[in-house]
Amino acid sequence: MSQENWRTLTAEEERVIVGKGTERPFSGKYDKHREPGVYTCRRCGAALYRADDKFDAGCGWPAFDDAVPGAVRRQADADGRRVEILCATCGGHLGHVFIGERLTRRNVRHCVNSVSMDFVPAAELDKRFSRAVFAGGCFWGVEYFMQQAPGVIRAVSGYTGGHKEFPSYKQVCEGGTGHTEAVEALFDPRQTTYERLARLFFETHDPTQLDRQGPDVGEQYCSVIYYASAEEKAVAEKLIALLREKGFKAVTRVEPAAKFWPAENFHQDYYFKKGSTPYCHAPVKRFD
Repeated sequence: MSQENWRTLTAEEERVIVGKGTERPFSGKYDKHREPGVYTCRRCGAALYRADDKFDAGCGWPAFDDAVPGAVRRQADADGRRVEILCATCGGHLGHVFIGERLTRRNVRHCVNSVSMDFVPAAELDKRFSRAVFAGGCFWGVEYFMQQAPGVIRAVSGYTGGHKEFPSYKQVCEGGTGHTEAVEALFDPRQTTYERLARLFFETHDPTQLDRQGPDVGEQYCSVIYYASAEEKAVAEKLIALLREKGFKAVTRVEPAAKFWPAENFHQDYYFKKGSTPYCHAPVKRFD
């Protein structure tokens, strides 16, 4: 990201973000802040933390037990004792990370200065970030790989492409709704691109299988890219053409984005809750 797009910092922000300083404990505006949304870098605007990963550590600074994939970089602190965390996009100082305190199940605490961050409320996410929708068999597997991709803030399993409103998993599996099992990825274009996510989609499912993915068979398991712009459509068609040039008989459809219906809570973060890996999705290099 170009420094020309970085924000002008106040003297206090400069002291902390550039000079690696620390704000006084319990003085930051985000210490007790609880609201759905995304915390971003104050200097470059890149997504850093999801509100869902924030917890009250009682330490006097905002605490998170996870970060947006690839958004935060770690390095040894100058004091030789701690681990510093920085924005991976612009290198701005955020705070420090601590492991082994057993404060959450992840056993990690990102201790962040409020002055190093901004906040984007849930209602304003689409003004700052982008979305991509892919269907490639069981949505559990597609979600598993998407939500670990750098720059992806959130990946949600759901249904799209059909005519049934408020569809249920049972209805989609029975057929006749026209819906596919799909995943909607909310991502930060400062950290990744639509094409990178589309390539990941093609390299974590088999685009040559028609109306199925591995042992899962049915119209809901077809391979589809749902585009929201002419640019996204062009990217999808380009990648399909590349696959066919390489000998892959891709049957992936490219269709306009339709209403996306989030699936039931049971289906969200399925493999992370279960502690296992996908049974019909696996990384395969197709473009290199």
